[in-house]
Amino acid sequence: MRPVHLTDYTLAAIGAFLRRRGWLLGLLLALLACALIPIPGYVVIVPGGNGPVIPAPLSPQMRLDPLFARPGDKVRLHITDRIPWTHVLLTVNGISVHPETWWEAGLGGQWTWAFHFVLPTRPAELVFYHDCDTGCRERGRMSVGETPTPPLVLTPTKLGVVFPNPDRDWHGRSGWVVEMTYVRRAQEPGWGVDDLAAKVYRHQTKGLRVLVRVDYDYNQSIPPTGDYLALAEYLEYLARLARDDRLRGVYGYILGSSYNGLDQNALAPDRPVTPEWYARVLNGYGEPVYHTDNAVQMIRAENPSVRVLVGPVRPWNTDQDGLHKYRIDAPWLNYMNTLVHYVDESARAKATAGIPLAAPDGFAVQAPGRPDAPELGGSGSAEPQTDLPRAEWNGAQAGFRIYREWLDIINSYSSTRGLPVYVTSANTFIPAVGIPPAQNYPRGWLSSAISVVNGEPQIQALCWFLDDLPGDTQWENFSLTRRRGRLVDAAEEFEELLKR
Repeated sequence: MRPVHLTDYTLAAIGAFLRRRGWLLGLLLALLACALIPIPGYVVIVPGGNGPVIPAPLSPQMRLDPLFARPGDKVRLHITDRIPWTHVLLTVNGISVHPETWWEAGLGGQWTWAFHFVLPTRPAELVFYHDCDTGCRERGRMSVGETPTPPLVLTPTKLGVVFPNPDRDWHGRSGWVVEMTYVRRAQEPGWGVDDLAAKVYRHQTKGLRVLVRVDYDYNQSIPPTGDYLALAEYLEYLARLARDDRLRGVYGYILGSSYNGLDQNALAPDRPVTPEWYARVLNGYGEPVYHTDNAVQMIRAENPSVRVLVGPVRPWNTDQDGLHKYRIDAPWLNYMNTLVHYVDESARAKATAGIPLAAPDGFAVQAPGRPDAPELGGSGSAEPQTDLPRAEWNGAQAGFRIYREWLDIINSYSSTRGLPVYVTSANTFIPAVGIPPAQNYPRGWLSSAISVVNGEPQIQALCWFLDDLPGDTQWENFSLTRRRGRLVDAAEEFEELLKR
């Protein structure tokens, strides 16, 4: 017998019926006991998960103590199962709770785990997972409280932010958010898997589309060139993320960022991440075609629906060049062109060998604006719509419209032509100039930038860097939430664009 699924509407109807037919109370309680659902009138238990296929009566039993707890009460949840799962975890509205204790009891060898937490003030979704050391797998779930109202229909927007403020009002828009995690910080607060899962859950409840940037370590975006142990660690972490049922709502994973800069190669400055090595990490460039130890194939083996995105090359950085020159000879463009050349070569080689889907699903790019450019004549808000070629860079763009050069490179190769592009870092800061947005943001710049992006079907997102990063003061002059200086205008404009 499958556990009964009781909705609030059903429970209300039962209550009305009992008032008229009180003699059935004992019978009803007996039926509930037979169905093995120890719940009060406002609790719903939903079986499910990805564990071994076993008869329904042997599914996990989830019992709240005290039985009639109310929001704000301290409670324990006892979960009993016949399988001695390891590395178990409970999430309460996406927040991870580890077991307080566990024990084996009974002739059938049943195991029980006890979780202690405070019942949320809003309806709670409790989900039980196992094997969380390699990627949490769902085993069972339980809802406590009134059935939530159906979500509103949201209007898509290309607007987004990096590190979103959890209290941001998106005004009924389905926008974009970028979060981040580090391979070597997987257990650390803020950057680890559990905190990432909680953020993804929160964003999903708002209807937002989540991109997750995966870096190897602080100041080491991609594993050092030639370090195969670091590569294995990076790929295993990507597989873990893709396998984790808590992260099924992630829209796409971004592999690193700004890796062409020496400051993102701090662990091995003598072995910077070259275009060849990045392509090797991404889809196996330079390896036998049947090898699968690369990001694209390992992620897709675990979760075919999530997107794998090439991380952004840093514009105007001259630390590295590329062997395959772009039509505009500039180091950052040559690096990008060489990288895409090798990614395309690897994807085509695998396709010829009968291995499909070895190309990435898209590209993340950076497109900072330069509102202080002298040719703008003080009209910085028009910068996203203005070409800023520089003779000293052989005509390369010096501002927001560098996105057109990124698009041109991507569309020059058969396996990447037309792939979606996500601007995951946009603001009015140019490192060589050094003036933060709090000082130089011109009102109207964001409106101009989103107008340009809305006219580019290949570009899916325009994300401001950044919204809020509590405890890190180095970004306060970039934060829409903190609104320092001229960022008041940027924050108000962002709100207005969401409301339109």
